[in-house]
Amino acid sequence: MTSTLQDSKSELMRRALDGLGRNIADTGLSAREKVALTCRALFDAGHDSGLAGQITARADEPGTYYTQRLGLGFDEITAGNLLLVDEDLNVLDGDGMANPANRFHSWIYRARPDVGCIVHTHPFHVAALSMLGVPLMVSQMDIAPLYDDCAFLPDWPGVPVGNEEGEIISAALGDKKAILLAHHGHVVAGASIEEACSLAMLIERGAKLQLAAMAAGTIAALPDRLAREAHDWTLTPKRSLANFAYYARRALANHPDTLTA
Repeated sequence: MTSTLQDSKSELMRRALDGLGRNIADTGLSAREKVALTCRALFDAGHDSGLAGQITARADEPGTYYTQRLGLGFDEITAGNLLLVDEDLNVLDGDGMANPANRFHSWIYRARPDVGCIVHTHPFHVAALSMLGVPLMVSQMDIAPLYDDCAFLPDWPGVPVGNEEGEIISAALGDKKAILLAHHGHVVAGASIEEACSLAMLIERGAKLQLAAMAAGTIAALPDRLAREAHDWTLTPKRSLANFAYYARRALANHPDTLTA
């Protein structure tokens, strides 16, 4: 006999969150392994653009983070060939050099102690949307984690290798989880590697949906209250863990060398 059909939505949501807490566990992977898996998962999802883009994650020592070596594509990244760098991009561990464009990551980490991982890529649909000079419009439930959480930089500051670009991008991002960069790509600033990977997947899907909807007609706005409810419901650490675990399994199936030390 069922006992929940008369329960309120808030009570059912509370129980579901409790269930997530009990049933979704951390993967047990190291930060290096998670970054490498994020690189491979995003490559498979169309985020590659030659050698463009960077994925970074805070390391144990303050002011240090992991990133990929310049010259390697996302599909070549392993846990063992990642670099450990400081805020000035000096290599502390590993061979080669970091992408000079990583400089703006240092600015974001400085401004946002809540950020644990940054994903910056130029996926096809995000890049196409950026050419139109319009913000990301979240008008579909799956993209709700980005509702009112994706900023927009309408003026392209040029190649982001200077401190000026770091200051501009970090200021435009503000306290949001993501930002669409006109004529460029996107940046996701996640609390964790799992969250950043999940949101990077979503922003490309959101751009693809938006381009298709714009071609067909006028995009209808979501009701604000329900959209915020969906944002908060879908953007929780346990949901990010579950999403990432799936992406990691899929990446490992496609790229079994990813965790190579």
